Amino acid sequence: MDRFVIEGGYPLTGTIGISGAKNSALPLLSAALLCDGEYVFDNVPNLRDTRTMLRLLGDLNAHGSIDGSVLHLQVGESANRTASYDLVKTMRASFYVLGPLLARYGEARVSLPGGCAWGPRPVDQHLKAVAKLGATIDIDAGYISARCDKLRGTEIIFELSSVGATGNVLMAAVLAEGTTVLENCAREPEIVQLTEMLVAMGAEIEGVGQSRIVVHGVKELHPVSLAIIPDRIELGTYMIAAALVGESIRFDGGNAKHIGIVIEKLREAGCQIDVDATDTITVKRPDKLHPVDIKTAPYPGFPTDLQAQWIALMTQASGDSLVTETVYLDRFTHVAELRRLGAQIRMDGNVAQVVGNIVLKGAPVMSTDIRASSSLVLAGLAASGSTLLSRIYHLDRGYERIEQKLTEVGAHIVREKEE
Repeated sequence: MDRFVIEGGYPLTGTIGISGAKNSALPLLSAALLCDGEYVFDNVPNLRDTRTMLRLLGDLNAHGSIDGSVLHLQVGESANRTASYDLVKTMRASFYVLGPLLARYGEARVSLPGGCAWGPRPVDQHLKAVAKLGATIDIDAGYISARCDKLRGTEIIFELSSVGATGNVLMAAVLAEGTTVLENCAREPEIVQLTEMLVAMGAEIEGVGQSRIVVHGVKELHPVSLAIIPDRIELGTYMIAAALVGESIRFDGGNAKHIGIVIEKLREAGCQIDVDATDTITVKRPDKLHPVDIKTAPYPGFPTDLQAQWIALMTQASGDSLVTETVYLDRFTHVAELRRLGAQIRMDGNVAQVVGNIVLKGAPVMSTDIRASSSLVLAGLAASGSTLLSRIYHLDRGYERIEQKLTEVGAHIVREKEE
């Protein structure tokens, strides 16, 4: 197992290129199961999670070959309708195959998901929705089995705005008989791209990017080619790194519109942020970092996937701040590890009270999930001395070449085998 050795105290300057979005690539690859043929995906990030998805798709007779960031995926009819525990346990997004398999074959057997080790993130909204579409659901020996003669359109109101449930039900509804009306849909850019892909495949969908989406079922779809959108969470993470220890960092290949709230909050913190006509973003760290409260929320609110990184940033602000988590109320496994580096963070339910002006010092810390891991990388960059970050396979799931990208702008990070 690998770990990072991070030497803190080095300023960052230069240019970082932004990779394709993992959270868009995974549902798009799942959507390819809806019909046979060759798909071409550009700007595909080379991550542990995308490789895991390709292994799962291979089990379902969808075989991919990658050349750089371009993925050719050949999809054929599959006799296998099972997403195995061995793969689904490592990545929650594997659950996205439920909708396509059920829509196309009338059956799907998917292991209950695993992935990041924080909090209960139930799939009940997925299951309630496909049941309303006409599927029979059984849970046995850790697997969810869904069957139907034919999915039929209906009205579905999501109790919570869920990215995963919205995506899964969209993929199920496009081949259902009749019209499906979805209310309280997630509006994240990744869901927008999934909806646009389905439309390009021949689906009839109204309300792209809205909280109310109407799907008119069609009998068949066709393959498409497209480019994955930039990863807004990777971009936000590196922008926070620039605010924390950067001098001036330029970001190429991102989309400023996807992280408007993050840009707004960084400007409140005192950062100078410039966005040009080509969407190149430049972040300059202020001499004095101001404390800024944030509250996570579904898009276009502040992303829950940047909450941990913001806490790391606020340890270096000139005063105290509050970070309120409203999406996953117990998503604070990183707090104990940040405290090992000297952070002073008081928890009150789903609110973190972050003390600013703290001198961080390197120490051994451990990753618990993708975004918690990145917050520890950022804190390690700001700390004095060496930080030993273990279990970095979490980072490999969600960040493409994170140590290389940061090293190229001045960070001192070495990957080594744990003793």
